[in-house]
Amino acid sequence: MTLTINTNIASIVAERNLNNATNSLNRSLERLSTGYKINHASDNAAGYSIADMWTTQIGSLDIASANASTGADLLQTAEQTYGLLTDHLQRIRDLTVQAANGTYGSASLKASQSEVEARLQEISRISANAEFNGIKLMAYTADGDGSGITSAGLNLQVGLYADSDSIINLASDLFKDASVSGLFANMTNFDTIIEAANGGSAPTDGYNSAAGYNAIACACAGLKMSGNEMVIGENAKQMIGFVDDAITEISKRITKIGAAQNRVSSALSGIDVQSQNIVSSLSTIRDTDVADESSKYIQSQILQQASATLLATANQTPSIALNLI
Repeated sequence: MTLTINTNIASIVAERNLNNATNSLNRSLERLSTGYKINHASDNAAGYSIADMWTTQIGSLDIASANASTGADLLQTAEQTYGLLTDHLQRIRDLTVQAANGTYGSASLKASQSEVEARLQEISRISANAEFNGIKLMAYTADGDGSGITSAGLNLQVGLYADSDSIINLASDLFKDASVSGLFANMTNFDTIIEAANGGSAPTDGYNSAAGYNAIACACAGLKMSGNEMVIGENAKQMIGFVDDAITEISKRITKIGAAQNRVSSALSGIDVQSQNIVSSLSTIRDTDVADESSKYIQSQILQQASATLLATANQTPSIALNLI
């Protein structure tokens, strides 16, 4: 190699290698300190884009999981509330069966009527107040009725996208009116029986009213209104079937709720699997392999120290030319 003073090729080479070693050392320091091997798009442009997309999906899946869990809570609230209504109806049935026996006097029947009436009032009260986050769970009758439910039902967003595969629809049938009127009003011949117990006319203000509760309770107790007095009337056995139908209606709704709960539970499991797999893939593409990066760090550190030493030596090489002058 030519010995020169103005141009020190050895120094330039050593300086370039020192810069490379320093850059590599700094890159390893960044990866070890952040735990990520992709910290900038320049580290891996394609990988950065994929990691960014997967990070967004993981966040959305977390929200979808929370949505599904909230939906499960809503359904559980409805199911448990229906359980309360069933308890009241079963007690009403017991009292109706008792009254149908024909061995009770008017005083006992009036006591039964009083309890049935109180339980009917409680059924309507519970159904009217059953709600979850402002959504009425047992009050849907039609669009715009204030229940927060429409004829399309309620959609749970349990996926990443806006398509139907990312949605679980809870049909409006799950939220139908469960008041006394909602449970009994559409039964065949029910109106006729209640009008007879009410002195020959329909209860004022419908079945969800003081007159309505009183009339239904009278029928269950085998009584009827005569003016302002309750007297022994038709046999209460006619009401047993109606109460059974109301219990069956609630049972059908609970069955539908159970099916919806199974779907939501399945969605939660699917979200967990999907999220886990994306997290695993994201870790592979983004997370630092500490063992590998530590080796690179030590290598870069040694190369940096060696390059610095050799640069110092290379910078002294031109001084040898002085010995020749």
